[in-house]
Amino acid sequence: MRYSGWRVIREALTGHKGWGPVWRDPDPQPAYDYVIVGGGGHGLATAYYLAKEFRQARIAVLEKGYLGGGNVGRNTTIIRSNYLLDGNEPFYEFSLKLWEGLEQDFNYNAMVSQRGIINLIHTDAQRDAFTRRGNAMILNGADAEMLDRDQVRAIYPFLDFDNARFPIKGALMQRRGGTVRHDAVAWGYARGADSRGVDLIQNCEVTGMRIEGGRILGVETTRGFIGAKKVGVAVAGNATPLLPIAGCAIPSKCTCIRP
Repeated sequence: MRYSGWRVIREALTGHKGWGPVWRDPDPQPAYDYVIVGGGGHGLATAYYLAKEFRQARIAVLEKGYLGGGNVGRNTTIIRSNYLLDGNEPFYEFSLKLWEGLEQDFNYNAMVSQRGIINLIHTDAQRDAFTRRGNAMILNGADAEMLDRDQVRAIYPFLDFDNARFPIKGALMQRRGGTVRHDAVAWGYARGADSRGVDLIQNCEVTGMRIEGGRILGVETTRGFIGAKKVGVAVAGNATPLLPIAGCAIPSKCTCIRP
C-alpha cells in the first residue's frame, strides 16, 4: 500500500476503512543472514539499507518493546550540515542529502521541514569563527550565508537587537537545514525495511548470544533461539547490560558521532 494525497482523500471520504498495518507482525524464523538487535532509529536504518543494497539477504530486527519506543521516540531535532572540520562537513552534507530524499524513498511522512537554520552572532570573535565555518561549508559543497545585523532583523524583527544581554550582530544561515520528527523517521525506516522483506519482531528481548570458536551462531531471546550469520547491536544505553553477554567490554569513556 502506497501513501499519497489522493489516498488520504479517498480514505477520508470512505470512513478510513482501507488503511492496513504499516508493517507486518511476523513470527521469528529459525535463522537469518543478519540479525539487528534494537528497533530504534539506528537499528531500523541499518536494516533498511542492508535490505536495499543486499536484496537477497534474510534480515531481522529484534526489539524488546515496540519499534521507535526508545530514545528516538523522544527526540525532534535539527538537521543541518553547518560544520567546520574537513572530516565532519562532507559526512553531514551527505547525511543532509539523505534526509532530503528520505520520505520519497520509503514513502512515509517523516515530517522533514527544511525551514532553515540560523546561528546568531553576538561577538566579533564569534563572527570570525562563523565566517570560517561558512567558508568550510561552501568549500565542501554545502550552502551557507553570512547575514549582517540588518538582514537578520528583516527576517526576525521581533528580536531584541540592542538591549539584550548578548546584542545580535549577525548570523550564519543554512537555508537547507531544518527539523525532523525522529519517531516518524524510525517508523518510516520500519515501513521501508518491511516492504523489502525485513522481519520486524517486537516484544522479543535478547537474553544471550551463542558463540562458538569466536564466531556468532545466533541469539537467545524470549521467543526462542534465532540463528544468525552476523549480529549487529544498536541499543543505545542498553549496550551496557547487553554487550557483556557477547564478551565485549564497554569502554568507560567513548565519543559518539550522531548523523
